[in-house]
Amino acid sequence: MWLLLAFIAVPLIEIALFINVGGLIGLWPTLLIVLLTAILGANLVKREGAKELLRLRQSFNDLRDPSENLAGGAMILFSGALLLTPGFFTDAVGFALLIPAVRTAVYKYLRGKVKVQSFTYGQTMQREPRDPQRGDTIDGDFVEVDPEKRPTHPSGWTRH
Repeated sequence: MWLLLAFIAVPLIEIALFINVGGLIGLWPTLLIVLLTAILGANLVKREGAKELLRLRQSFNDLRDPSENLAGGAMILFSGALLLTPGFFTDAVGFALLIPAVRTAVYKYLRGKVKVQSFTYGQTMQREPRDPQRGDTIDGDFVEVDPEKRPTHPSGWTRH
């Protein structure tokens, strides 16, 4: 339901802002502002995305929980989409998401709304040793193939 309201409200807000801003400063300055915010936003997204990627790599190297960095990267990606969408409201939200403090606040808010059932990191599953009495061993016969024998029709499944 919230998503439907957003898809209805955001275009209405953008249209109202375009009409008001265009009425105040004119058509060409309004279009110039939209174009400049898209260019500036793309450059900022690139810079902030590189920083977030560096923080993500560092969290992997330090064996820390990478979820905040992954969420930050997702928010930067979302802000890039908002900044490339023509409009003043989407630009404002997009620029806000490029501020690290805003991303941290949004992450903390969303983290409180999400319940994680389980989380493991850096551990491998240990298999139990096989027990021949359990019946999980498969008995079979094999035939050794002469390595010099070449198939007459290469199938692509074997190395020749």
